[in-house]
Amino acid sequence: AAATRGHTSDASKQEGAETISVTFIDKDDTEHTVKAPVGMHLLEVAHQNEIDLEGACEASLACSTCHLIVENEEYFKRIPEAEEDELDMLDLAFGLTETSRLGCQIIAAKDLDGIRVRIPSATRNFYVDGHKPKPH
Repeated sequence: AAATRGHTSDASKQEGAETISVTFIDKDDTEHTVKAPVGMHLLEVAHQNEIDLEGACEASLACSTCHLIVENEEYFKRIPEAEEDELDMLDLAFGLTETSRLGCQIIAAKDLDGIRVRIPSATRNFYVDGHKPKPH
């Protein structure tokens, strides 16, 4: 019976936390499919899984370095609409698309299970050029 419940082991997740599947597609077109705890933003999910997604302002909506492109429009439509602060930062993002969002503003939710997001090939960091904080 333990094998069927393997995904609910205490070691792999926070108490009672549910997870969804998220695929990050990096600059080299390599896909990284990871489990994201429901309620966690994708920037933090990326950092916890050692995926190279920059977050220069540490999720304070002061830069566009965690810019992600949602691969499927159906998933994009399920994400709560962007606030004005996020839209202002996206205006500065490199390679902006119709389905661009900031990773710090996409919160893992059950209806996003299976979402695929692409990390653009470049970022524009007006916050602090060259500074790349390490996750805590």
